[in-house]
Amino acid sequence: EVQLVESGGGLVQAGESLRLSCAASGFTFDIYAIGWFRQAPGKEREGVSCIKSSDGSTYYADSVKGRFTISEDSAKNAVYLEMHSLNPEDTAVYYCAAVQVGPSMMTPAQAINVMLHSTRDWGQGTQVTVSS
Repeated sequence: EVQLVESGGGLVQAGESLRLSCAASGFTFDIYAIGWFRQAPGKEREGVSCIKSSDGSTYYADSVKGRFTISEDSAKNAVYLEMHSLNPEDTAVYYCAAVQVGPSMMTPAQAINVMLHSTRDWGQGTQVTVSS
């Protein structure tokens, strides 16, 4: 059973940084893509970033490019989201999700879209609040 637990959120001021962690269990990293998502109050959930473990390819939403970095540590079964230059628009509950992509040619951008529309159990997420 795939299990994902998010942590690392908090309250920061604009311009500061946070690192989110996604602890994964129940699956083999190298055939999965893992994505980060966020949902702000009153808004739909959106895909933020994704990493495809088999080749390390990544995807970033335009709103976070250059500020966020996704990485993974397969030895620790963890995926991280380094967030820099945070602004109040980044305030949201952040979630991670995973999808099995196997040896397919699915890109991280495609994988994050699949996860966004097929994930049923989003877990608790971790709250990120950025004050101005």
